[in-house]
Amino acid sequence: MNILLFGATGMVGQGALRAALADPATTEVRAVVRRSLGMAHPKLREVIHADFADWSAIVPTFTGVDACIFALGTSSLGMDEAAYRRTTFDLTLGVARMLLQHSPGARFCFVSGQGTNTHGSQMWARVKGETEDALTTLFPGKVFHFRPGYIQPIDGVTSNTGWVRAAYAVLGPVYPLLKRAFPKSLTDNGELGRALMRVARTGFTATILENQQIIEAASLG
Repeated sequence: MNILLFGATGMVGQGALRAALADPATTEVRAVVRRSLGMAHPKLREVIHADFADWSAIVPTFTGVDACIFALGTSSLGMDEAAYRRTTFDLTLGVARMLLQHSPGARFCFVSGQGTNTHGSQMWARVKGETEDALTTLFPGKVFHFRPGYIQPIDGVTSNTGWVRAAYAVLGPVYPLLKRAFPKSLTDNGELGRALMRVARTGFTATILENQQIIEAASLG
């Protein structure tokens, strides 16, 4: 199967990329990135594209796709709602519409976040919720929303955000203890990547996957 991946340079996206490349069912991973991943793999096709507001130059990338994993995101800290909406709702829906036009049968796996709520009090939660709702309308029965809570980076993967890296540096040593104490509430980027790939390949019984469902999907292989 052909996987279209957005966010491959990020913490979650790196987990998804590794899982997709390792999956025997994967024929090709098309990773759309602004800068090179700096790696080579027989299944990897790197698509470097600078303008994420205009996909017309890479239309062939959207054709013949079986599933899209959208792990591209940004922190809402320091952003007003209009700016966050552009980088979240507008960007995601732009990709989704292109995919629907050129690969209408594809599944869409969207990395959202724990606490997402269209009517929530937090700006980011509302925007994410509106994004989920719009995707559900575009891909009825074929879109899956992943709502992880705390995600621990493993296998040398790091976050691109400075304060997030600092937080992980503090929590990393105690993560195994936290995972044992709260096994259904925490995940790591490897587990999340496996869950994303599993759902991209076969779908899932739920269209919204909270941490517990993410762990379950990852365990199915």
